[in-house]
Amino acid sequence: MMHSLNKHFRVLATSAAMSLIVMAGAPAFAETPADTLVEGFAFDDIISMDPGEAFELSTAEMTSNTYDLLVRLDLNDTSKIKGDLAESWTVSDDGLTYTFKLKPGLKFASGNPLTAEDVAWSFERAVKIDKSPAFILTQFGLTGDNVTEKAKATDETTFVFTVDKPYAPSFVLNCLTATVASVVDKKLVLEHVEPVTPSDEYKYDNDFGNAWLKTGYAGSGAFKLREWRANEVVVLERNDNYHGEKAGLARVIYRHMKESSGQRLALEAGDIDVARNLEPGDMDAVSKNADLALASAPKGTVYYISLNQKNADLAKPEVIEAFKYLVDYDAIGATLIKGIGEIHQTFLPKGVLGELDENPYKLDVAKAKELLAKAGLADGFSVTMDVRNTQPVTGIAESFQQTLGQAGVKLEILPGDGKQTLTKYRARTHDMYIGQWGQDYFDPNSNAETFTTNPDNSDEGKNKTLAWRNAWDVPELTEETKAALLEKDNAKRAEMYQSLQKSVLEKGPFVIIFQQTEVAGYRANLKNYKLGPSFDTNYVGPVTK
Repeated sequence: MMHSLNKHFRVLATSAAMSLIVMAGAPAFAETPADTLVEGFAFDDIISMDPGEAFELSTAEMTSNTYDLLVRLDLNDTSKIKGDLAESWTVSDDGLTYTFKLKPGLKFASGNPLTAEDVAWSFERAVKIDKSPAFILTQFGLTGDNVTEKAKATDETTFVFTVDKPYAPSFVLNCLTATVASVVDKKLVLEHVEPVTPSDEYKYDNDFGNAWLKTGYAGSGAFKLREWRANEVVVLERNDNYHGEKAGLARVIYRHMKESSGQRLALEAGDIDVARNLEPGDMDAVSKNADLALASAPKGTVYYISLNQKNADLAKPEVIEAFKYLVDYDAIGATLIKGIGEIHQTFLPKGVLGELDENPYKLDVAKAKELLAKAGLADGFSVTMDVRNTQPVTGIAESFQQTLGQAGVKLEILPGDGKQTLTKYRARTHDMYIGQWGQDYFDPNSNAETFTTNPDNSDEGKNKTLAWRNAWDVPELTEETKAALLEKDNAKRAEMYQSLQKSVLEKGPFVIIFQQTEVAGYRANLKNYKLGPSFDTNYVGPVTK
C-alpha cells in the first residue's frame, strides 16, 4: 500500500498541482494561485484533528492555526506569555487561583459567540474524554468529578481556573499554551453529539463530539479547517470572524509528500510554495537557486532511540549503556542531519531553562562489547526497532543497525508510517523505537515529565509518558520531577533539571541523538514566511505573496 501511495505522490509532485486545479477550478499551470499557500509536507503522523486528542507534531501546527487559546507563547521573548483570547489575568496570593478576563465581542468561525462558558466546557471535555494530552491539564488536580468546579465561567467574560498546588505560575501558563487547552465551540460540537436518551433534559453520550471532531472543526483561529484526508491533503480556509489580524491569504493547502527530492522538484517547478522536509542535499540545491529561499529555526524537539524495559535483554543496565556507545554520532552529525540538527544527548533542548549541554558519548565498539559481555551477552542478541519511513530517522536507524552489528547485535528494522509506528509505541508492544519528542509547552517540565516520570508502570497506567511507554519504573525521579514544579527560585529549579538530565544520560533507556533545526525551502515571492521555535508556532496567518 505504501509503495503505491508514494508512486502516486511522485506523479503528483512532477505534474501540475492536480488537487489545486480541482479545488480552485484553475487552468493547468505551474504557479500556485495568488491567494493560496501550498506546502509540501509529510504529515502521516496525524491521527485526529480534535484538539482534545491531537498529540502529534504535524497536528500541533494545524490546530494552532485553526484554534485559539487563552494565552500563547510570546515569539519576541519565549520566556514570556501573551494573551490570545484572554485580555488579562491575575494569580491569587496563595498561588492556586488563576482568573482570566476575555477580550470582548469574540466569535467562533461558525458565528456563535465565544464566551467563558466555551472555555470552561473545553477544559471539561478535554479532561473527560481523557485522551493522550489530557495529563497536561489533569496534572493540576483536575478530574472528571471536579473539573466543572475547578475550571468554570463566573460570567460571560471571566474564566476561573483553580489548581491543587502553588506551582510556579510560568509553568501553569506555559501549559495553557498547549493544544489541549484550545477553545472549542460548545454549541456547535453539541449539535454533533447524539443524546443517549430522548428527554427534556438533553443528556449527551460521553464522547463530547470526539468522533465528529476527529475530522470536523469548531474553532475560532485565523484559519478554519475545511478538510483533512489522511496521507493526502489538509485544506485550511481564512476565518473572517477571527478576532486578531485577518490572514493574508484565502487558503492554505498542505499536500502530503514524503520524499525530499519530490518536494524540491515541485518547489522548483512552482507546483508548491513551501517544501517542509528537505534533506541536506536538497537544501543545498535550494540555497543555490535565486527563485528560492530557506527559512530555519532551532526547535525544542529532540530525536532519540528508546529501549522497552519489558524486553529482558534491553532492561540490563550494561546493554543500555552499550547502546549509547554504539551510535556513530559524528557520522550522523556530518551527513544525515547536516543543517537540520545538531548532536545533543540530553533531554532538555537548548534554549530552555535548565538545559545541560553535555555530549559524553562517542562511538566506541570495543567498550560496548565489553559491556555486553558483562551483561552475559558476549555473543550478541537479536532485537527489532520500529521506524517511521521518513528521513532522517530511516538513515539513522540504518547507521545504528550497522554499528550494532559490529558488536554482534542483530537489529531488524520494522518500517511503517507515522501513525502505525506511534500506535504500536503507545501500546508498549515495541522492542525499540526511534522518534522525536517536541515540547508541548515552553517549560522544562514538558520534557522532564515525559522522560523521568512514571507514577504507575502497569499497562493500565494513566500517565502515558515516554518513561511509561518504555516500562521504565523510576519512583525517585518521578518525585524529583514533581518537586521541581513547586520551586519558585528559577536558578534552583534549573539545577534540579540538570540533575534529572544527568540521571537519564547515565541510566535512562533513551539514547538521545540530536536536537532538530527545522528548515523549509520556499518560493522567493512569499512574504512573512517564518518557522517558530515549536511546531505549534509555525503560523501561516501573516504569510502573503
